Amino acid sequence: MEKLLISRPLPPAVIAAARQRFDVTLRENTLPMSEAEMIGALQNYDAVLPTLGDLFSAEVFAKAGTPRARILANFGVGYNHIDVAAAKAAGLTVTNTPGAVTDATADIALMLMLMSARRAAEGERLVRSGNWQGWHPTQMLGLHMSGKILGVIGMGRIGKAIAKRAHYGFGMDVVFYNRSQVADAEVPSGQLDTIAEVMAAADIVVVAVPGSPATHHLINAEALGAMQSHAHLINISRGDVVDEAALIAALQAGQIGGAGLDVYEHEPEVPEALRALDNVTLLPHLGTAAEEVRTDMGLMALDNLVAFFDGKLPANMVG
Repeated sequence: MEKLLISRPLPPAVIAAARQRFDVTLRENTLPMSEAEMIGALQNYDAVLPTLGDLFSAEVFAKAGTPRARILANFGVGYNHIDVAAAKAAGLTVTNTPGAVTDATADIALMLMLMSARRAAEGERLVRSGNWQGWHPTQMLGLHMSGKILGVIGMGRIGKAIAKRAHYGFGMDVVFYNRSQVADAEVPSGQLDTIAEVMAAADIVVVAVPGSPATHHLINAEALGAMQSHAHLINISRGDVVDEAALIAALQAGQIGGAGLDVYEHEPEVPEALRALDNVTLLPHLGTAAEEVRTDMGLMALDNLVAFFDGKLPANMVG
C-alpha cells in the first residue's frame, strides 16, 4: 500500500475510504502544516492530501531535495497555496477538487448578497444586544435585491452558478467581466470589457476568480471607486483578490453600501477596523462547509489519488 498523509481531519467517510486503499497517516491538527512538516511529508510519504494554508512553496520543494512523494491531491478547488511549477519540477503531479465545491460556494455567495443588502448581520446583532425596541417603518432599511443588476468578476463554474441563482431566483440582470471570452454564460447577460465597467454598472458585485499572482489585489481602490454608493461587494474567491485596506477605507467613508466577505487577505487574521464596521458581513470561510460537500471533496481527492497510482491520468490535474 502507498503511504498517504492527510494534512487535516476530514469527514469520517473520507478517512474510511482512504484507509481501504492507502496506508493512511491522519494529521489531527486543524492548523496548517509547518514548513518542517511539509518537508517531512514530501520525503516520507508517497502522496500528500493537503488543503488551504498548507504552503507548499518553491522553497519547501527545494529543501525537500528529491522527494518520495509523487502527487499532491489538494482538498479544495483553490490551489494558490501550492507552487505548481515547483511541484512539477520536483516530479509531482498536482490535482484539485473543482466540481464538488461549485453549488455550495454559489449558495454562500447568495447568502452573503442577501445578508449584506438586507443588513441581516447588523440586525441579528441588534436583537442579541437587547436594544431592539420593536418594528417601525424606517428601521434598518436595506437594499431590495430582486430585480437589481448583478456584476460577476470571473465567469467560471462558480460565477455561472451564482448568476443562475441571481437571475432565475431573484430576477436580477447580469453583467460580468472575464479575462477570456465566455461563449455561453448560461444566463441572459452581458460581458463587459473591463472590471471598472462591471463595478460601475452593478448594484451587487460578486468576486469569483481563482486566487493567483495574476488576481492579487484585482479589486483595488480604483475598482472600488467605480462602484455606486449604494452597491455591495461580495467576495467568495480568495482574500487577497481584494485589497483589504482599500475596502476598509471605502466602507469607512461610506463610498460603497456594504460588503459581504467569506475570505480575508491574511486569513485567519481579520483586521479590527473591518470587525468594527456595521456595513460588512463577516463569515469564517464557510464556502463549502456542508458535511456532504466536504465528503464529496474528499472522495474526489481520493479518486484523483487512486487514478494516479493505478497508472491513469487523474481527472482533475492542474497546472
